[in-house]
Amino acid sequence: MKAWFRSEGVQGFLALVFAGWLRLCFATMRWTREGQDSAEAVWAAWREQREGYAGKGAILCFWHGRIPLSPVSWPQAPGHRHDMRALISRSSDGQFIASAMQAIGFPAIRGSSKKKSDPAKNKHGEQAFREMIRWVNAEGGIAITPDGPRGPHEVMQAGTPALARVTGAPVLLVGLACKPAIRLGSWDGAMIPVPFGKAAMVWDAPLFAARGDDPEALAKEWGPRLSAVTRRAEALLET
Repeated sequence: MKAWFRSEGVQGFLALVFAGWLRLCFATMRWTREGQDSAEAVWAAWREQREGYAGKGAILCFWHGRIPLSPVSWPQAPGHRHDMRALISRSSDGQFIASAMQAIGFPAIRGSSKKKSDPAKNKHGEQAFREMIRWVNAEGGIAITPDGPRGPHEVMQAGTPALARVTGAPVLLVGLACKPAIRLGSWDGAMIPVPFGKAAMVWDAPLFAARGDDPEALAKEWGPRLSAVTRRAEALLET
């Protein structure tokens, strides 16, 4: 079954079907938003080139299991320099996600986490990190799932704070949830929306990393904050 799913033609077709499903969901879901003024302040600063944001993009973070909900968290405008790109692994499953996000309007930067047993994967990860630096420094946005692509679930790795430290860009944490949802039995408990449901989006204030900050320490600090806004988004759907 896995070999069948991983064929290029099948993945391309299923990615288009999945993208169409998500568009239907986004068009019919009822959204509750909280703290979005934090994100809007970053967008406004970009447009007006003020408050120290000039020449910088942004880093958007949400947990891996919320990827299907993520496209609505950023106002894409094709051809604009502030558009979002998504960091997606080079695995075959990552190719499916990348194709679906591309169809929705979120092009991917492909990379993988470091793995001692796979030097080629390490090389791809380093290339992706350099590409993200160039994109963010050119005032683009990058969407990262800081517990991906293999977990542990909701444990932030140091890559996101490291990128923030190098670029000086603001980091926006967003919690996403929907109800009802299809929950996959994957390591990340992926949440797939259904049409005409409810959804919530909760933002944390922009975070910054200074040149002297320790990425590992920031990851331990920022990870619980991302989980907190995710739990808050889930709680909003219960009211």
